[in-house]
Amino acid sequence: MLIIGIAGGTGSGKTTVVRKIIEQLPEGEVTVLPQDAYYKDSSHISLDERKKLNFDHPESIEWELLIEHIKKLIIGQTIEMPSYSYLTCTRSKETTTIHPRDVVIVEGILVLGIDKLRELMDLKVFVDADADDRLARVILRDTIERGRDVKQTLTRYDSTVKPSHLQFIEPTKRYADLVVPQGGNNDVAINLLKHYIEKDLNIPSNY
Repeated sequence: MLIIGIAGGTGSGKTTVVRKIIEQLPEGEVTVLPQDAYYKDSSHISLDERKKLNFDHPESIEWELLIEHIKKLIIGQTIEMPSYSYLTCTRSKETTTIHPRDVVIVEGILVLGIDKLRELMDLKVFVDADADDRLARVILRDTIERGRDVKQTLTRYDSTVKPSHLQFIEPTKRYADLVVPQGGNNDVAINLLKHYIEKDLNIPSNY
């Protein structure tokens, strides 16, 4: 099993990189564990308080559960991955059954910042993008998918996203084995990742 960690700032293009990698590999070879699924449940506090939470802070994630799940996949066990709703800021009762696969991608803004998590990774990737490009993607995503208006998104960006990026996310770039500039638009870097996976798993490049 190959464990790949893919990190980068909010709106950097991580999801696009992951999608393009999956599209270029045989079906069923890759499973993805998004960091976002492991946000701590906050149903014990009011909705107004939940909306003030800093989702870009390491303490917002249940890292112990994510690490436990990766270790179970490594030894061939199936896991029940949690599900988190950004609309209610709570963890859902529903889970997703995840089976072991040849490639496990752990994706999220903070995944390279946790020592015990990095130790499980065979390859560490940091997806990089200009701050203006990231902000534009964040505005588009938050207004469409997370029920926020532009003003709310910009306020949150200034108060939590940008400071957390500088404090917790950008510094983890030094742990990366590969930095991918321009996010999902960097086909050269994505092809390098594809060939790395194929070589490790002995998959013919023209499968």
